[in-house]
Amino acid sequence: MNTGQMMLTIAALVLLGMVVMRVNSGFLATGTTIMETKFNVMAISLGTSLIEEANTKAFDESTVSSDITTTTPLSAFNLLGPESGETYPNYDDFDDFNNYNRIIAAQSIGTTPSGVETVVVDTTFRSANFRIDCLVDYVTISGSQVVSTTTKTWNKRLRVTVTSPSMRDTVRLQTIFSYWYFR
Repeated sequence: MNTGQMMLTIAALVLLGMVVMRVNSGFLATGTTIMETKFNVMAISLGTSLIEEANTKAFDESTVSSDITTTTPLSAFNLLGPESGETYPNYDDFDDFNNYNRIIAAQSIGTTPSGVETVVVDTTFRSANFRIDCLVDYVTISGSQVVSTTTKTWNKRLRVTVTSPSMRDTVRLQTIFSYWYFR
């Protein structure tokens, strides 16, 4: 083999190496995108499930077993949350989810972080841990905006935040639950 053929062979090997590296980096990027998408879909599913669960509860502690016609008996804004002795999953009204936190882990995480009410170990989650944080407040409409208020209203908003060390983004969901009384 002469020098020209040797140079062509080396160039062909370099070109082949570059193509192989490009294909591998493409596979890696695709795999990362697939995992991120999977985690985001799971986070949205977890948040939506919690919102749907909260929507099955009574509007307020005062509406669990009776109807009301004024906002007077409703819980004060600073008392939103579970009543004394109530723990998840035995919440009976929508605002019990205020300041509720849950970690869903693929395996035991050791000690529970402070402020986290529930740690659920679910072995079907093969690679990601999720943290769910909830806030409930009274809301009113101001112009075209939904704004938080300290006044009792017929509308409460649940904001759910789902995070994971495996996700780049934070998933934020919210719903407004209104009390309707028909005579």
